[in-house]
Amino acid sequence: MVLSLSLEVHSLKFTLSFFLGQDHIDLAAAVQDKLGKQDYFDVVAFTHADDDHVHGASEFFHLDHAKKYQGTGRVKINELWVPAAIIVEEGLENDARIIQAEARYRLRNGQGIRVFSRPDRLRDWFTEENIPLADREHLITDAGLLIPGFTKSGQGVEFFVHSPFAERLDGELVDRNDCSLVVQATFQSNSYETRLILSADTTCEILSDMVEVTKYHENEARLGWDIFKLPHHCSYHSLSEEKGEDITEPIPEVKWLFEQGARGGIIVSTSDPIPSHGDDTQPPHRQAANYYRQVADTIKGQFKVTMEHPTPTNPAPLVITIDDSGATIKKSITMGSVAVTSVRAPRAG
Repeated sequence: MVLSLSLEVHSLKFTLSFFLGQDHIDLAAAVQDKLGKQDYFDVVAFTHADDDHVHGASEFFHLDHAKKYQGTGRVKINELWVPAAIIVEEGLENDARIIQAEARYRLRNGQGIRVFSRPDRLRDWFTEENIPLADREHLITDAGLLIPGFTKSGQGVEFFVHSPFAERLDGELVDRNDCSLVVQATFQSNSYETRLILSADTTCEILSDMVEVTKYHENEARLGWDIFKLPHHCSYHSLSEEKGEDITEPIPEVKWLFEQGARGGIIVSTSDPIPSHGDDTQPPHRQAANYYRQVADTIKGQFKVTMEHPTPTNPAPLVITIDDSGATIKKSITMGSVAVTSVRAPRAG
């Protein structure tokens, strides 16, 4: 499974497109279609190094570190975002190893890269490379800070970093889910703000830590949301260690997090269709989905599954438009020769 999130800015109108399932869609062609004649992305973020989040990247992107990954038709990356785990982890394979090589190359050269968190293991890497950490500090953003280069008044969007936490990276082994990139994006169109949580493959333990730290700093607004891209393809592990028989009951801090959704909020599960019965080991888990449906009902919002949109037999990219009226899910409805309509979530308040 592969997720691509694209962002288009035009007259302060933002479009988010979720693509999932390389067996069901020509992902490279779909992303290229979104780019049009443009041959670059301003930012490409790899939240962590699991294969389902990086697969195919070396065939699609222009990578600076080796000529074999360059040439006509490849899409350039102006700024690459990676958690520190991608820099320091050992034994990566396939596309994860190639993305790591690109990230390390850019970090060595001091440009075109942003790394999230600065654990001791990253400091050790700089020492081994004979690079003073002070010379690269401007390329590192810790949890609890805004990402430089983006403001609501300038680009119409800002990004607040919630994870990874540096201490999670200082054990002997890297747990990619614990060390993945989690941000809140706040889009501003005229005077209206829309908040999006992008949560990678985060576990309930990390989400709980995020909530506790954010509350401690009296920064609860940074966990408010109008759109929530669910963690880990609708896995129950992002809610609790206990799956439950029919519904996963979240641990208290995670329950609080989902209570921060605005009226009309949109919950997106980037996953295969939700099973109607059974007890699958791999996500999506129907018990977790039942909880998210409950949340959506409570806030008069919507729960959307990418591989069920618009139908499970004929999935297509899920497009959410963000403008000065909030967030809108576009639905394609065929009636005779046409039609494309937009279904707007109720405005908060």
